[in-house]
Amino acid sequence: MTPLTRLVTPADADQIAAIYAPIVTSTIITFEEVPPDATEIRARVAAYTATHPWLVAEDGEGILGYAYGSPHRPRAGYRWSVDVSVYLHERARGRGVGRALYLRLLPLLTQQGFHRAYAGIGLPNDASVGLHRAMGFEPIATYREVGWKLGLWVDTVWLERALAPATTPAEPIPVGALPRELLEPEPLEVRP
Repeated sequence: MTPLTRLVTPADADQIAAIYAPIVTSTIITFEEVPPDATEIRARVAAYTATHPWLVAEDGEGILGYAYGSPHRPRAGYRWSVDVSVYLHERARGRGVGRALYLRLLPLLTQQGFHRAYAGIGLPNDASVGLHRAMGFEPIATYREVGWKLGLWVDTVWLERALAPATTPAEPIPVGALPRELLEPEPLEVRP
């Protein structure tokens, strides 16, 4: 199978849960403490994919990673801001998969009419900070000792990236209302 990026489906939940579980249990990358199972992942996908895209990268061996947008904050005035995240299978790290996912996700968010993208990264995480900086994100704040995980107080750096100019915005476009050609699977170029 040619590696590709595509929109997530409910059938991807088992593999997404398997990628995320060791990140939850063994790292400070996320502040979740109990890995969500596939049922919970399906519920999260269902909750957000009408308004925010979730993408997977896959090859013949399965899902290499996933990236998604989600609401930045619940109040109405924040609806043009989006949080983004990317998580990779261990066999995909250092191969350009995260970059490829963001190269697909960020233009979709721009087409939807989102204005700014934000990423929160538990520190230390040089790989994620480097990826986000390479994708045009700039650090805007560090929350000191904001989370407790694995017996440590953890800092989180927040980065932002402009998606669209500061003009009077139209309402964000739902994912399903985007032109069909933007939602088709695309070949994925990654290093071996």
